[in-house]
Amino acid sequence: MTTATTQGWLSDEQIVAYQRDGAIVIKGVFKDWIESLRAGFDRVLQDPSEHGRENVTGTDTGRFFEDYCNWQRIPEFRRWIEQSPGAAIVGEATGSEAVQVFHEHILVKEPGTSKATPWHQDNPYYCVDGDQTGSYWIPLDPITPENALQVVLGSHRWPKPVRPSKWSTNASWYADDSPYMDMPDIDNGDFEILIPEMELGDALLFNFKTVHGAPGNQTRNRRRAFSTRFMGDDVRFVDRGGPTSPPFDGINLQTGDRMREDWFPVVWRR
Repeated sequence: MTTATTQGWLSDEQIVAYQRDGAIVIKGVFKDWIESLRAGFDRVLQDPSEHGRENVTGTDTGRFFEDYCNWQRIPEFRRWIEQSPGAAIVGEATGSEAVQVFHEHILVKEPGTSKATPWHQDNPYYCVDGDQTGSYWIPLDPITPENALQVVLGSHRWPKPVRPSKWSTNASWYADDSPYMDMPDIDNGDFEILIPEMELGDALLFNFKTVHGAPGNQTRNRRRAFSTRFMGDDVRFVDRGGPTSPPFDGINLQTGDRMREDWFPVVWRR
């Protein structure tokens, strides 16, 4: 477990920007972790979990694979979660007294992959709600503006959450979609989109409610990315009325309950 008594990873300006914009780029902090995360990434590719999923279908080209909830069996991922400054940075960014790990997520788009990651918010797919959240996107290969994750600044403060959908059909994820609004036309609207310029060791940190998406990968290089989601003080369980993603079957919580620490350990305290 990482402990800290003072803020030291983020500037006051970065903290203000995170709470205002819902996303910031953090430079160079994870440079020494890249090789280890690549090794863990390869372990998952060689032995995917039940959640592993290929997203290229039909006339799509290339390979877009993702998997999640492996950190407890992949030692490189566990070490990053428990020993890197990742959780502490989320604590600073959100003003939390304690931070729990939610889950990790890997994504790879091989060269020539046409499949895009559509604009979406993560939070409506999750069994949690709250504002003190942080999700990392850490590239494990050099990226360009043509294949980087993009975020819509300020979208974590929209008055209603965006309707979660199944990417292959655009059908609603849940039977009741009344709590949600449709995704605006991001590409043709008046939105401030951050397309980060990042080097290996940098990270994009964003709120669970921040809208984000990514193009395919038409470059000649792989585009591997490692993500981890952390929960701060105000995060609580919410029953969405159907299976969430990740599903976390058997969690045995009621809406408004704190997330159980035996499943989602506290990995940082102020």
